[in-house]
Amino acid sequence: MTDRKQPEPQGILSVFDAITIMVGLVLGVGIFRTPSIVAANVGSETMFVLVWVLGGVVTLIGALCYAELSAAHPNAGGEYHFLSRAYGKPAAMMFGWARCTVIQTGAIAGVAFMLGDYVAQLAPLGPYGPAIYAALSVIVLTAVNVAGTIAGKNLQLLVTFIEVAAVVAIILFGLFGTGDAGGTGERAAVAPPPESAALGMAMIFVLLTYGGWNEAAYLTGELRDAPRNIAKVLAIGTAILVVLYTLANVALLSVLGLDGLRQSSAVAADMMRVVAGPTGEIVVTVAIVVAAVSTLNATMFTGARGFYAMARDMTVMQWIGVWDGRGKAPANGQIAQGLVALALIGLGAVTRDGFKAMVDYTAPVFWGFLLLVGLSVFVLRRRHPHRELPFRVPLYPVTPIIFCLTCLYMLYASLMYTGSAAWIGVAVLAAGAPVLLFQRRSDDAPIQDALPGTLLPIQEKFDDDHA
Repeated sequence: MTDRKQPEPQGILSVFDAITIMVGLVLGVGIFRTPSIVAANVGSETMFVLVWVLGGVVTLIGALCYAELSAAHPNAGGEYHFLSRAYGKPAAMMFGWARCTVIQTGAIAGVAFMLGDYVAQLAPLGPYGPAIYAALSVIVLTAVNVAGTIAGKNLQLLVTFIEVAAVVAIILFGLFGTGDAGGTGERAAVAPPPESAALGMAMIFVLLTYGGWNEAAYLTGELRDAPRNIAKVLAIGTAILVVLYTLANVALLSVLGLDGLRQSSAVAADMMRVVAGPTGEIVVTVAIVVAAVSTLNATMFTGARGFYAMARDMTVMQWIGVWDGRGKAPANGQIAQGLVALALIGLGAVTRDGFKAMVDYTAPVFWGFLLLVGLSVFVLRRRHPHRELPFRVPLYPVTPIIFCLTCLYMLYASLMYTGSAAWIGVAVLAAGAPVLLFQRRSDDAPIQDALPGTLLPIQEKFDDDHA
């Protein structure tokens, strides 16, 4: 049985800290890659801007659903904890397996590949240079986060501020720049878009770019007064992201135009070349590297919490479920996460595009479990109809229904429109079924983590006993 005196997560993160981590998670490399794909699937400049706004609305709806769950059930396990309470430990353990082997580690490997691609442009190391840089970044950032929550948080604050400043600079240059500083200012003609624009495909990439907001749920075990503050974190963080993404795309559109966006494979670099010359290209490349570091560090910061939560419900590998009281972090979870991510980087190194392979690998499993989390809003309300909720999702049940339908469509699209790596991810999920054999019995389960000074675990046990 787990020692009751073992160090537990502590409420050391402020609202500001949590918002910064959330923004750093989402405001990543996607904004430098996906606008050209989105532009190719819309029929007008107005629609191009609207899909980014619509993506922000969908993200806000999901964030509000998560705010209700996170406020009612604050826990370092985040979604793992929600699924456990809604569907039981077997469903949660399958999610834990998926997160540890597909979702989170695949995302870490994908972002690491993106970082490696851009660093390799500055300092080439041959055909395997991106993979080498990707592996080195995982090793270095794992070491930083093993050192403790404070070290990981401080690094995240630094890189997020640099990243936000870079995006703001792109917005200002695009909206108020003087124009053709180093380019020709001419745009070659392209074929007109099809009569029926592929808005569904555009939304897939818009929501991919907004992806990562759900990771805020894993901060509730360390957020001060999480039941009251997590809704602020999710709402304010999402609002910041919608404003930045919308303005950034308006800036790109104002300089390159819709046809220019469709042609570009590096929209930010092309825009900066037009308004600021070759120096602008170098600046934006550095910004992309910073963005990748920000996203990678924040993803690793929250990801290890899932390893920690799952290990505490297993009869094997219990060392992963030990919280480092000195560093105030799941140090062993960080190490385990890093090892799996390195293995995926090794596999991705043999493909033509490691980043795309990792995106395909994670997508269907991610959206499938996100759908289950959305449905858990209904399950937990029905199970505990008289329970007082610190935060209620507005316009219930319409809001969670919209979120669940969005997840269902994304699940379908990620299976139909991605590569074979998507089915490999599904196969890895299915291969995790034997993990259920090592589930702890209820009477052996460790006491659930809670915020210091709260009675939430006691209340939750009372609710379960009387459900």
